[in-house]
Amino acid sequence: MSLQSVREFFATHAPDIAIIELQTSTATVALAAEAHGVEPGQIAKTLAFRVAEREILVVARGDARMDNRKLKETFGGKAKMLDAETVQALTGHPVGGVCPFGLATALPVYCDRSLLAYAEVLPAAGAIHSAVRICPQRLATLVAAEWVDLCQLPEPA
Repeated sequence: MSLQSVREFFATHAPDIAIIELQTSTATVALAAEAHGVEPGQIAKTLAFRVAEREILVVARGDARMDNRKLKETFGGKAKMLDAETVQALTGHPVGGVCPFGLATALPVYCDRSLLAYAEVLPAAGAIHSAVRICPQRLATLVAAEWVDLCQLPEPA
């Protein structure tokens, strides 16, 4: 169902974007980066939070960490990550395949500015072995996301 809802989303909103399905799991940033031959930062992870009484999705680069202070300042309250069962119920996607496309429930989506470091990012596509290659600006446009600054970037090596 989850991969199917993402297929339907792209068929309607962006038929030029192909869903990439692999035989190997891409459920973590490290696995996805290796499988797609990209840096971990190019993997666009989608995280689900509850702030006060509302649920939100945040899409950020794979190697960035959420900054709790920035989350609180941006959304006006303490953000709590949702558990896997709640995430699947709200999005229709399993953890490891969560993305802002083809959602079971309409949720506000926020894209972290950290994604803009890349011309192309790879968010999951509703399953632990699927993804799409997409420009960050187009991703945000397709899901009506608001751009925010919520992340701490990794220290340069």
